[in-house]
Amino acid sequence: MASTLSTETIRLGLKNLRLHKLRSFLTALGIIFGVSAVICMLSISEGASASEMELIELLGTHNIILKSVKPDTNTEMSQETDSLLEYGVTGKDIEVIEATIPHIERVVPMREVCFEVSYGSRRYGAKVVGAPASFFRTINVGVSAGRPIEPHDLTTRAKVCVIGDEVRRRLFAFEDPIGRSLTANNLGAGAIPYEVVGVMERVLTAGRPARGIGERDLNSDVIIPLTTADTRYGDTIASYTAGTREMRKIEYSDVYIRVSDLEHVKPVSEMISRAIEYKHESEKDVQVQVPLARLRLAEQEKRNRQITLGAIAGISLLVGGIGIMNIMLASVTERTREIGIRRALGAKQRHITTQFLIETVVLSTAGGVVGIALGATGAWVITELAGWETIVRAWTVAVSFGLSVMIGVFFGMYPAVAAAKLDPIEALRHE
Repeated sequence: MASTLSTETIRLGLKNLRLHKLRSFLTALGIIFGVSAVICMLSISEGASASEMELIELLGTHNIILKSVKPDTNTEMSQETDSLLEYGVTGKDIEVIEATIPHIERVVPMREVCFEVSYGSRRYGAKVVGAPASFFRTINVGVSAGRPIEPHDLTTRAKVCVIGDEVRRRLFAFEDPIGRSLTANNLGAGAIPYEVVGVMERVLTAGRPARGIGERDLNSDVIIPLTTADTRYGDTIASYTAGTREMRKIEYSDVYIRVSDLEHVKPVSEMISRAIEYKHESEKDVQVQVPLARLRLAEQEKRNRQITLGAIAGISLLVGGIGIMNIMLASVTERTREIGIRRALGAKQRHITTQFLIETVVLSTAGGVVGIALGATGAWVITELAGWETIVRAWTVAVSFGLSVMIGVFFGMYPAVAAAKLDPIEALRHE
């Protein structure tokens, strides 16, 4: 008997929805738009954060980066035709850091030596950077073709290079660059050919200073052995700016310092900052960047953005839930006599409650499913039309669907209980 009543309760709940298709659809619209809004807004937030998070992880959470920065020069020297501006990280800085600061696994110095490369008649404004073989392990970038710089390249001061993917695309187009030679053009040293021995994997998140981390665009870099850079170019770079020939002496443009354990990154970075400030206090020509600290901040910003956008989108779900409750309260009034008849035939309060809850849960669940499809489609349309990167995560779909079901239960409970508590005699008398 109980089983029969339960089956009949479910059947009646679904039958009522079928009898009022338009009303059921309009009631579910609030849930549909609410779920799709949650998915779209969270997908925009995920897409906005993804490239920055990947970039920071590329820089390495175990790394501390020293970057040489040109100081403000309003002195008479900067107005001279041939001026020598000396700044940035020096070999003595590295010696002090290695000798006095613990928990350092390795130091990877880098030097920019050229700013244009060519192959045949093609030219491209790439940075030619001298680096040790440990560079690739430190920044977690592999090669898509050929090989990276190896220790014997530094020992022999070989004229070889590993190019970024954008350099490959601009200079070699559809040719295989491995084994071919490109030319690095330097005002002081002239044009020097380098054999291409490898192509770096494309880094989708590189080269965005607007992100605030001052990163390198590895896709547009050409990496040569550091010893080759020392021998061929030294540490003086000549450049022309607004008709003025400027000579810059920079021993190292960047230095990556890898810390042995993640827990030591913060204290080591503080010690390095103090050491740099002591030696470069007047010039302020060295920046200390800590990707781990930036990662923590980016994660916090991401959480705050998700909470804000989720709360805004959640208002749509709340409105949808209120719509369900209003419709179900009207349905209770409309079906008062039906409820009285069911109670007279032996249905208990829990059967009436279950019947109305089934209707609200079916409405909210169906709305959730349609909303998920609409939200995923909306995210794709945003990417295609606006060019914004959107990422629909599995947890976003699960949370949105779970909220839709919970709203169906929560806002359907009051009308269901109100229907169950109707007096059977009064319900039968209702016209």
